[in-house]
Amino acid sequence: MTVADIFCLTFIAVELLFDHFVVWQAFLRRFQVDPTRARLWLYRALVGELWALVACVVSLWLYQGRHWALLRLSAPHGWRLWISLALVLALATALAATIVRLARLRRRRRVKMRSRATVHAPHTRRELAWWSAVSLSAGISEELIFRGYLIWSFQPLLGLWGAAALSLVVFAAAHGYQGVGGALAVGVVGAFLTLVVLIFGSLWPAVAMHLLLDLQQGFAAWLVLQDAPDPKLVATPPVPSNT
Repeated sequence: MTVADIFCLTFIAVELLFDHFVVWQAFLRRFQVDPTRARLWLYRALVGELWALVACVVSLWLYQGRHWALLRLSAPHGWRLWISLALVLALATALAATIVRLARLRRRRRVKMRSRATVHAPHTRRELAWWSAVSLSAGISEELIFRGYLIWSFQPLLGLWGAAALSLVVFAAAHGYQGVGGALAVGVVGAFLTLVVLIFGSLWPAVAMHLLLDLQQGFAAWLVLQDAPDPKLVATPPVPSNT
């Protein structure tokens, strides 16, 4: 690890703290005034933050002249390629089936969402489009940072599994704005994606799965909430618990 790595790790830590204590709190304040504009503001801020993290790691790698395979950015080969493709297709099929079932339940008005989930979930087509941009950004950035760079950085000190465990804890804590339950759920998903990366030796299957999961979450929320009354008119959004 070089001095440049220390600067990059510091930048990542500062941005994660900034996101939790500044961006999210600013969103909650804006939400009280205009929820739709607040959500669009949040999505744009997240896209900027996520790609700033990507830029930090990519710039570091170019500056140091390191091989991209160290970040597991190479594609899987042989049986790993075919099994990872099968898993991605299976996940896509399962998520699509869930959306179809949700659409049917929505037509019967038999589905509701938890109030916490409605705070930042998309309600309009425009919000859904921006959510899709956030999903793509998160799929690439979070896998690169948490399953790529952080594991590489701490592996010399903690070993492969220790570094993977530490990156998983940081990943879950970074989603602390969702509350303790939400952060734990994110941790479970993160554990699965970590295993995918380590088994197949590549970030790309995890990137695809991460993207699909986020897209499904946003589309499901939009299906339920697109005709719902503005949450600011019926309730004050809950302040998330710190993890």
